[in-house]
Amino acid sequence: MLKGGIAIVLFLIVLVARKFDLIGALLLTGGLVAGLSFLRFAAQHPAFIAKRLGYGAIVILLVTLIILSIIYLAPVDPAQLTFGQNADAAMIEQKQKEIGLDKPLTTQFRLYLNDISPISIHENSDYNSNKYQFFKLIHFGKQVLVAKTPHLRESFQSGRKVSDMLAEAIPQTLILAATAMFFGILIGVVLGIIASLKQYSWFDNFAVIISTLGYSLPSYVTGIIIAIIFGYYLGPYTGLNIQGGLTDVDNFTGEKIFVWKNLILPAIALGIRPVALITQLTRSSMLDVLNEDYIRTARAKGLSFYAVIFKHALRNALNPVLTAASGWFASLLAGAFFVEKVFNFNGLGLLTINALVDYDLPVVLGSVLFAAFVFVIINILVDVFYAILDPRVAVP
Repeated sequence: MLKGGIAIVLFLIVLVARKFDLIGALLLTGGLVAGLSFLRFAAQHPAFIAKRLGYGAIVILLVTLIILSIIYLAPVDPAQLTFGQNADAAMIEQKQKEIGLDKPLTTQFRLYLNDISPISIHENSDYNSNKYQFFKLIHFGKQVLVAKTPHLRESFQSGRKVSDMLAEAIPQTLILAATAMFFGILIGVVLGIIASLKQYSWFDNFAVIISTLGYSLPSYVTGIIIAIIFGYYLGPYTGLNIQGGLTDVDNFTGEKIFVWKNLILPAIALGIRPVALITQLTRSSMLDVLNEDYIRTARAKGLSFYAVIFKHALRNALNPVLTAASGWFASLLAGAFFVEKVFNFNGLGLLTINALVDYDLPVVLGSVLFAAFVFVIINILVDVFYAILDPRVAVP
């Protein structure tokens, strides 16, 4: 990571730029430090990054092929669902040709990859130019090599661009997942450290029992319980809604407003399982590290309790915690499906469930691809920060 002095100077600059918004400055500085550390590592180890990106591209290709295969083999006609029961055979056939469902699976796969690829080949026409909004690179007769943003096609049900629908839903889930993960890491690490320092005490036993219980309950069950207790029975006292999205429309001005209180209950419901897992991992990892020779040496040299625990023990104990936290964050960010459905939270999970019910294939594909992309990026970042945090990790 960047040197402490550089990080402090950067924090002071950000703090002044944000007009002494302490929390915002801390979050922004943390992101900048992490980003700069990643870029420096990537410049030093380009082959390592390229190899991870290559593996990620293979994962995206396999996910796309699997989802398209499931859709191709499913005994449901999306064209029929688009028009409803009143559609005639000619309308359905025309719609099938329009969305490419009359073509073999290999052709559908090739066309979809061409659509989502940032570098692709299309027919050089005004229609395609408006549809893909591409930048022309090289002409090949009637074909042209272009650069563009991935085109996820349009929803069968609403006709809207899938990219626009995802752009509205993803920030909601991003905020929900980040809040839940912050809650999980903060509480989990603190409980794990205290439990490891007070091994076999009543607090240690209490933390283990609570974490086991929290991990055993599925998030949607926890969500239902929390919604009923704090949103329904205690709603008049807590002021929290049993259901509701993060955004709403002001009845007077028509502007979109944020209803932050609707974030509390789903974030807690999502964060309970990460709390349980991170508590157990932090506890077991800290117990292993505290028994290492270098910890005993640090104590023998007279280092302070703070230096031994936080500078030496905790830093080396955080590797398994980092892996678990990144995996949970990727899962939450990819779509907290059932929790969002329980709380009617207008994020990616709710969008995907509704698309599955309506068999809205482009939306389902777009959501799944985003989830795969998130897992790939998170895994790359974890590998990089593993190597940054622990110098014992060998980087080719």
